[in-house]
Amino acid sequence: MMNAVLAVNALHNYPKEIAEIIFSKSKNFPNNTQLSIAIIQNGKTAYYGIIKENDSIKPIENQNKVFEIGSITKVFTSSVLASLVEDKKIGLADEINAFYPFALKDNVKISFESLANHTSGLPRLPENLDLTNAINPYKNYGKTEIAEYLKNRLKLNSKTYSYSNLGAGLLGYTLALSQKKSFQTLLQKKIFDKYKMKNSFTSSYHLEDKLVRGLDKDGKSVSNWDFDVLLGGGGILSTTEDLAKFAIAQFNPKNKELSLTRKPTFDIDENMKIGLGWHILKSESGKNFVWHNGGTGGYSSSMAVDAEEKTAVIILSNVSGINNDIDGLCFELFAMRYLREK
Repeated sequence: MMNAVLAVNALHNYPKEIAEIIFSKSKNFPNNTQLSIAIIQNGKTAYYGIIKENDSIKPIENQNKVFEIGSITKVFTSSVLASLVEDKKIGLADEINAFYPFALKDNVKISFESLANHTSGLPRLPENLDLTNAINPYKNYGKTEIAEYLKNRLKLNSKTYSYSNLGAGLLGYTLALSQKKSFQTLLQKKIFDKYKMKNSFTSSYHLEDKLVRGLDKDGKSVSNWDFDVLLGGGGILSTTEDLAKFAIAQFNPKNKELSLTRKPTFDIDENMKIGLGWHILKSESGKNFVWHNGGTGGYSSSMAVDAEEKTAVIILSNVSGINNDIDGLCFELFAMRYLREK
């Protein structure tokens, strides 16, 4: 059993309250776990990194280390859409059908907005995705597979909120078709370059020592995930330093495309709405903030942003299946009293 006092003392350079919260959420994680945390408040960004080695939690500087961010990618995909909307190249209500050389099954119509806010009626995953390859499930789902799905297998459920990895992936793929560029190119130009995110990528290849290796929930090393046409659903890798830049960009009203992503488009229930990509929640003080999390075969992540208060918390981890803990840590840090101090 790890001694809480010793563990918190090991993080003595961190504020005591933060050290205690981090320890309480991470004490049972497997060895070789890393957490990379950014807290933005009062115009400053503070980074807190930990690594668990030999059953001990220690501080580490890892804000420049790369993790898979999983479904936080969906926020970036929707931000590319919003950028094209602001450039008047696409309308939110426009249908994706125009960008395919074939009719969708049953002549179904799907709008860009419905893909970004999960109201298209699409299932979570396409039925022709081979899930027997759990190690790298999206790698071999390419243009042939998505075309076959759209032409022959497409079936929509009721058009209410239903979270869909397929929908977000289809959104990114269709945006690429609409601009006659790869989605990787759109992400680079519209997001990574614009916000100076120099350590954000769409592939783990050639990252070498920059990359923190992913683990399953038992601490066993796993391979990174590769994406083809469904990249927009979860394929980005990034750092807390880069995600902090993206969070800070949310504070600037001149970034109209980012403001657009945070505008409510659908009421999920009394406690949650959705914009474009972002889920919109209420803080204990009754103010809205946006949030998304992510999980892949070896990583879990969570990100919360209050653009009005100019505060944010970002957490990246290299362990899969611990989203409840990572979300809990994110929300607890986000709700801390001192985050609201002026």
